Amino acid sequence: MGSLTDGAIRRSIKEVEMSGRQKSLADGEGRGVGRLILALRLMPKRVIAEWMAQQWRDGKRIKAKLGDYPSMSLSGAREVFKRDYADAIQKGRSIKIATDTRPGTVADLFEGYVTALKEAGKPSWKETEKGLEKVADTLGRNRLAREIEPEEITEVLRPIFDRGSRAMADHVRCYIRAAYSWGMKSELDYRNTSPRRFRLLFNPAAGIPTEPKVQGTRWLDEDEYLRLFRWLDCPDVPVHPSYPRAVQLIMLTGQRVEELARLHVDQWDASERIIDWSKTKNLQPHAVPMPSIAAELIESITPNEHGWFFPSAKDPSKPVSHGTLYSFVWRQRDRGVIPSVTNRDLRRTWKTLAGKAGVPKEIRDRIQNHALQDVSSKSYDRWNYMPEKRAGMARWDKFVRAMLAKKSGRKSLKEAA
Repeated sequence: MGSLTDGAIRRSIKEVEMSGRQKSLADGEGRGVGRLILALRLMPKRVIAEWMAQQWRDGKRIKAKLGDYPSMSLSGAREVFKRDYADAIQKGRSIKIATDTRPGTVADLFEGYVTALKEAGKPSWKETEKGLEKVADTLGRNRLAREIEPEEITEVLRPIFDRGSRAMADHVRCYIRAAYSWGMKSELDYRNTSPRRFRLLFNPAAGIPTEPKVQGTRWLDEDEYLRLFRWLDCPDVPVHPSYPRAVQLIMLTGQRVEELARLHVDQWDASERIIDWSKTKNLQPHAVPMPSIAAELIESITPNEHGWFFPSAKDPSKPVSHGTLYSFVWRQRDRGVIPSVTNRDLRRTWKTLAGKAGVPKEIRDRIQNHALQDVSSKSYDRWNYMPEKRAGMARWDKFVRAMLAKKSGRKSLKEAA
């Protein structure tokens, strides 16, 4: 049989309408190996026409649907058959596992990577999406991802670096490298359902040097701790009321900024005085008892109508972002009214001062939800250590109250407020 034409297809559809018998039309010779066919069958109201790739394999006929006629035209069906099935048939592969072989674009790659982060529950997906959106616009959203060269990545990063945003340049480099790494692995990941294959031969960001990491060492001594805590009690400039209290809670508990910033009424157990996160940065659930001084602070706050303890000043339906809290601290630090410190330094300060208070390091690690890498902790130990964490927090509570009372001449947080 020769090649199909639209006229032959229309005539065959009328024949099926009249006879009621199914009919298959083949496009091209096929030579008994595989071919494109159009299967026609009569339904109660109309004739259904379906494009199929057909293959004879191990003495059995196998079919895979391409689309429906006329929504998929004859020329369109030929293109898809040649693109996605002809090569597989020639190599003796089953057409049941054939997929869309069009290589993915830059936009496909970045969107696929962000989707993978979302599905994995990674809280970083929003920042990553924001960064990659700008990169896609610069590189060209509709360009094939495999065509991007390392020099083009450096041209994206250089202006960011030149304006003094060295850390941001490194973050963007990391986003691009991770997206390409994901794309290369997705080629062979049978669990991946991405509609695009990228055919990446190399990662264009892999050879770009990283910004040297500066290991933080800054922590506040007791005098600096008191100075910051006092300023947060009574700021000398108008600030959103939730921001100082959020920073105080970081100082009193040593928890991650992004997790405390999103504190919701559903996570606060007032009767047990426990904050319970179902998912955290390391994807592990985390429940931490509050020292009484922190519990008093939380209980002094009335959550807004959306349940947030620390709502955003711009949009109360959302919690304050950790970036906003960082900016809040930076502005006051630059004014010289508080010690030079970042929110991560406050977490380091808690770790250090709690050690001075006598809280064992293992319990401090568990209170701060640091990942424990030994085999026993990762694979066998399922004890929640709540009694030990309560004891550690009680010891810390006694220490911090004595520190604030000694330095300020006041006896409690309520009296200091």
